[in-house]
Amino acid sequence: MDVFTLHRGTTPLLVSLPHDGTALPEDMARRMTDHARGVPDTDWFVGRLYDFARQLGASLLVPVHSRYVVDLNRPPDDLSLYPGQKTTGLCPVQRFTGEPVYLPGQEPSAGEVADRVERYWKPYHDALGAELARLHGLHGRVVLWEGHSIRSVVPFLFEGRLPDFNLGTAAGTSCAPALQARLEALLAAQSDYSWVCNGRFKGGYITRHYGRPAEGVDAVQLELAQATYMDETTGRYDASRAQRLQGVVGSLLRDALA
Repeated sequence: MDVFTLHRGTTPLLVSLPHDGTALPEDMARRMTDHARGVPDTDWFVGRLYDFARQLGASLLVPVHSRYVVDLNRPPDDLSLYPGQKTTGLCPVQRFTGEPVYLPGQEPSAGEVADRVERYWKPYHDALGAELARLHGLHGRVVLWEGHSIRSVVPFLFEGRLPDFNLGTAAGTSCAPALQARLEALLAAQSDYSWVCNGRFKGGYITRHYGRPAEGVDAVQLELAQATYMDETTGRYDASRAQRLQGVVGSLLRDALA
């Protein structure tokens, strides 16, 4: 089985959706709890939500497997991205609720984690790096857009309700200041959605690692509250909510391309 799909676009925009995958290898699934086998911490429907980006000429990179197999937005050495805060690791053993992913004694060993990095993590990152290089070579610049989503309320990880739009630029280091200012101005000009920049989500490994604005590679992460486009209780995609949301997300992407 392939570990990712890549649609190669024509404009200097790569949309990466590292938590869209849902597949679990059978040998791993057998060792997981019943609830974890449903991969509840998926960034549900982000592939569907961002499919319109093809019309902008964007490239789209999407994994096949769940973040429970390996989290593509974590560093391969599993150093914490948010020291002192609760988070999940490279091969998560806890769900966003704090409950276990695995049955007792079935957690992956260090050797298994290393194997997953080789089998699933590295191919995705090799493809990501190669596509960024291709687009940069064509245009002299490229924007890497990290598309994510999460339930709007996750008490185990953070207090209260998340803003609808959570922009992350690694505290302003992963993209040009002018680009961040334009994105913030666009969000400030609308009143349908709440937003924050570099709040709880400052950008994960991909944003921090690949963003090199001085070299013409801008990286931005957008973490959406899932309530903006789906029913978080039933888990159903809401086409009308999504269409409304896509108007704002599309404006952000077009601005990033400008």
